[in-house]
Amino acid sequence: MKAYIKTIVKSSFFIGLLMMVSCEDYLERTPESVVSEEAAFENFQNYQGFVEELYMAIPNFTTSYWTTSFNWGDDEIQSAANTFHFGVKIEDGNFWGWQAEHDGWGAGWMDKNGANTNVAGGRMNKGLWPLAWYGIRKANIGLANLDLMTNATQEERDIIEGQLLFFRAWFHFQLIQYFGGLPYIQEVLPSDEQICEPRLSYHETAELAAIDFRRAADLLPVNWDNTVVGRRTLGKNDLRINKIMALGYLGKNLLWAASPLMNYESTGSRSYNNEYSQRAASAFGELLSLVENGETQYSLLPFDEYSQNFYTTGQNWAIPGGTEAIFRSPYVEANGSNWGISKQYLPSVVGGGDIKFLPTANYVSFYGMANGMPLPEDITQADPESGYDPAHPWEGRDPRFYHDILYDGVQVVEGSLPPEVNENAVRYANLYTGGSYRDVNFGSRTGYVNQKFIPLTANQYDREYDYGYALHLMVPYMRLADIYLMYAEASLTGYGSPAGKSSNFSKTALEAVNTIRDRAGVDPVHSKFTASAEDFLPELRRERAVELAFERHRFNDLRRWLLLTEYPYTIKTSHEFDRPASFDYENPRENRVVNLKEEVILVRDFTDRHYWLPLKVSDVSICPEFYQNPGW
Repeated sequence: MKAYIKTIVKSSFFIGLLMMVSCEDYLERTPESVVSEEAAFENFQNYQGFVEELYMAIPNFTTSYWTTSFNWGDDEIQSAANTFHFGVKIEDGNFWGWQAEHDGWGAGWMDKNGANTNVAGGRMNKGLWPLAWYGIRKANIGLANLDLMTNATQEERDIIEGQLLFFRAWFHFQLIQYFGGLPYIQEVLPSDEQICEPRLSYHETAELAAIDFRRAADLLPVNWDNTVVGRRTLGKNDLRINKIMALGYLGKNLLWAASPLMNYESTGSRSYNNEYSQRAASAFGELLSLVENGETQYSLLPFDEYSQNFYTTGQNWAIPGGTEAIFRSPYVEANGSNWGISKQYLPSVVGGGDIKFLPTANYVSFYGMANGMPLPEDITQADPESGYDPAHPWEGRDPRFYHDILYDGVQVVEGSLPPEVNENAVRYANLYTGGSYRDVNFGSRTGYVNQKFIPLTANQYDREYDYGYALHLMVPYMRLADIYLMYAEASLTGYGSPAGKSSNFSKTALEAVNTIRDRAGVDPVHSKFTASAEDFLPELRRERAVELAFERHRFNDLRRWLLLTEYPYTIKTSHEFDRPASFDYENPRENRVVNLKEEVILVRDFTDRHYWLPLKVSDVSICPEFYQNPGW
């Protein structure tokens, strides 16, 4: 298909009516406003203008609503003030809630009503499901017209083709990780006839995505700034698709295909698929070799700059991520979103608003000790091996605990308070049972608060979310620390040992994990966990839980590991404790607590059908070959 305007306004068979309106709009245009197919695709500048819209089809899950729910595993629980977010529906087993027709508030990021194919729209108008199919079709249109790019250098042709292949694969991968195997659309489907594309197995879909990711990696540069093309937009290429992004998603796509859930869907085996794990390790190894040889713009941020992975302030609205973020969505309405997103973390006593997203106590317990040892299973008992003391539970912990988790007694408000405000009740995080920061509806239900993504001064008294602070919040889709940990998992499960490694990278699975621990100031993995793959895998998964906490990974990790339905991952708990008579606000880490206990807040009653999200009834009604997921 060779037409530009006539085809791009038509979307896939999942978006019909909205695209019919777009076609009518096209027919009303004057003849001189129509761009010919030759002009649209003849040179790099015009072709890149066509490709740019694909970037705007990437949903920003961080800022997709006034408050945003994107952590649906055992990691987070919402305050009870409201129930419209998908995360609350998941607690009830209602996985239909991702769909716009089951989301009366329009709060979800996976689907949107109305302007759901408006790639140029604001942050609340972008849904993954409609835009993924739209993006796949647009990528296919671009690939079908490559022969029209006659006025271009080889570098320009490679960069255009590489981006289009990446996006075709990326949108398919984003869908299959939630829904299982789907049709892999590689051509421009006709818009004037009935379409019936059969579902493939997960492995079949992942193989086709792997071909596209591999080809994209071979075509794209490591750094656009070092190309003739990229020098035209020098210093503004951070978000543009490059070789490292393509290798990262090639590895992730293959590791997901190797994982127990996806392997079970495709082969009937509930174990890791060794071949896919080895292929994933090779893709990650290629990426990490480039990084560690200094051939890329990427590196782990020093731990004293760790927050820049997630927010910047006073940096002229610089997008967070620094040298560590690999893949991020474009960011629109930065200042307009930060006020609401900040408020969703701090309790209403300092944060305003009602809906709060809180770390569960069971998840906080994954944060072990600075000596690298995990906490005991029963947090009310002392553990001589790790040095954990239930009378001093905040002492000696993994430094990421202090970065990510607001615990009892930490100072929150820095500036002055109105005279009518109770100083201690507001300035300090009173998270003990009955404390001013504890509230089922508007505060912490668990004894903890998430401070990973905001400066604590983004509160209603210090007001660091106001415009003048240029606070910019964003959680990346993929960052370099994730690559190290996925490489470790792929090498471990592919080669059956903590000493496993790919042939193209020097580090073993164990060394990759210790690289991330070393950056955080945590001691290496203890030898008691390194005797076998079976001993090491739980500790590797715990490391992944801590390093990538609350970054939208946990739900999919529990699913792909076939742990979503298994205890203790089905429970969400709080830590209840009292303060003794003496308390030191100046040194909260050293404070003693009494009567520490763990209480279950809820139990999620999941069955096997909850491993995959249900597809839309309207879509599975098109033809028998596009069938619904089991149990739905």
